[in-house]
Amino acid sequence: MSITIDAVKEALKKVIEPDLKKDIITLDLVEDIKVDGNKISFVVKIYNPAMHAKKRMQEALEFQLERAFGKDIDAEIALQPLPKDKEPEVRSVMSNVKNIIAVASGKGGVGKSTITSNLAAGLAKLGYKVGLVDADIYGPSAPTMFDVVGHRPQGVEKDGKTLIQPVESYGVKILSIGFFADPDQAVVWRGPMATKALNQMFKDADWGELDFMIVDLPPGTGDVHLTLVQNVPLTGAIIVSTPQEVALADARKGINMFRMDSLKVPVLGIVENMAYFTPAELPDNKYYIFGQDGAKNLAEAMDVPLLAQIPLIQSVRESGDVGRPAVLQDNTPSSKVFDEFVRKFVTALKLKG
Repeated sequence: MSITIDAVKEALKKVIEPDLKKDIITLDLVEDIKVDGNKISFVVKIYNPAMHAKKRMQEALEFQLERAFGKDIDAEIALQPLPKDKEPEVRSVMSNVKNIIAVASGKGGVGKSTITSNLAAGLAKLGYKVGLVDADIYGPSAPTMFDVVGHRPQGVEKDGKTLIQPVESYGVKILSIGFFADPDQAVVWRGPMATKALNQMFKDADWGELDFMIVDLPPGTGDVHLTLVQNVPLTGAIIVSTPQEVALADARKGINMFRMDSLKVPVLGIVENMAYFTPAELPDNKYYIFGQDGAKNLAEAMDVPLLAQIPLIQSVRESGDVGRPAVLQDNTPSSKVFDEFVRKFVTALKLKG
């Protein structure tokens, strides 16, 4: 078979984009095809820049070219990220969401869900369209923190398909495994079951258009984290830690996980939670119960921004328990510190872009 540009296109039509279920020629992802004898060169635009995705695409391209023209061909293939202005046109997951942000922690008990809920509510407070996926499969907190315990998402028909309608509270659209289980029921799932549930909350829900999707991950590193990064085009990640050394060691692992060559998710910054204790009767005093500036020093060492140092204030805990994030309080010490955190987050995201 003679090698022509049309013949190359015909061969590449057999390469299917795994998420979109269409070939890369139909999706117009192939550019600058050149043929010189048995030498073929072209560019393929990809929207998932993770190393594992690039490797799979490279292997599929080489296989189809060898199948069409034999093993003597000399193929020069360049894989390049899809420009941001074209990216939403080919994203199959959360295609109407501008920014998908994962909130993670190396260990449990550092207040990750508190940070997540206040970030989501704070962004909504600023007028952004916000969604929240409570992906902490084994300890879902969003129903409690947004005062929607006992709510059950309804189904909605869209384009001939039944989708899950997220529950809305304080301007934030929410889906949590907590909506589908009894509050007192232990969720005992193996990894594949947990990742399937997570995928359904993304792919089988009617999120509409959003400026931000905030994802509350379970603590640690595991199946849920890998599934999220492999299937959802993350904009970036936030790491939450306390100043305590045992928490910092795990936070460091979390940062390194997102920086792995196979993932390559930008870490937008670190939030130091429970940074110090301020009694209500002594609002100007700071007591460093868990150590001082631990996460701040980690941020400097790992070259990531420090987004906030959130104090240990009783009203923050009380706000979470009654289902109204502290950032929504009026002109209180806790609302002011969360307002500043949200502003720094938006700035860090703009600097990244």
